[in-house]
Amino acid sequence: MLDILLNNGAAITFIACMTQFYFLCASEIFECLLLTVMSYDRYVAICNPLRYTSVMTIDYCVKLVVMSWTLGFVSTVIVTITLSMLVFCRTNIIDHFFCDTVPLLDIACSDAFIVHIEMCLLSIALVIAPTIIIIKCYTNIIINILRIPSSTGRQKAFSTCSSHLIVVSIFYWTLFSVYAFPPKELSSTISKILSLLYTMFTPLINPIIYSLRNKDIGKTVQEMLNQCRTLKNRKKQTYS
Repeated sequence: MLDILLNNGAAITFIACMTQFYFLCASEIFECLLLTVMSYDRYVAICNPLRYTSVMTIDYCVKLVVMSWTLGFVSTVIVTITLSMLVFCRTNIIDHFFCDTVPLLDIACSDAFIVHIEMCLLSIALVIAPTIIIIKCYTNIIINILRIPSSTGRQKAFSTCSSHLIVVSIFYWTLFSVYAFPPKELSSTISKILSLLYTMFTPLINPIIYSLRNKDIGKTVQEMLNQCRTLKNRKKQTYS
């Protein structure tokens, strides 16, 4: 995908296209499930703080992550195999940055009814259901935060889940904008831009959003910036 973006288009084999489709879909499903797990983690931390260490143990967290990866990779196999069995005869040009469901179905000549059914069932189980869980978790979180008497306590509780809430909002907004609306209501250019947001922009800002909230990492970054300023000032003094 990066090669296609840098060269403004590139050739890709059918097998490579299906492989790219598989890993992109598996990664999207995994992120949906992982964001759901993280929302549950924030729910336990704020709504049941005394039980947090006993509920969210390391073993339990590892099991949840492994289960999310497994569901992502296994569920995508079904759609990838069904999609690869379609007959593509209209054109060999995909109007997208990567091999995605909609652009591939646009160039398919055979009946794609089964693919649509599989995508619908997977969306309900692995996208809609996690979304409902996230909304329910954050509804309970907001209710509990509003019950905190002090403004300092409310601010501290909200800062605990603010990073995750930002990532969830960006990821799900772009994901639903691309796949929830009919293709006719969404232009090809806008669809491509939104696809870049959830495939590249969200993973790019994840380390920034989560890491900079860590005081040690923030302090290290501040020290590095100060060192850069010091070196820059020394160079100016040397040349002057």
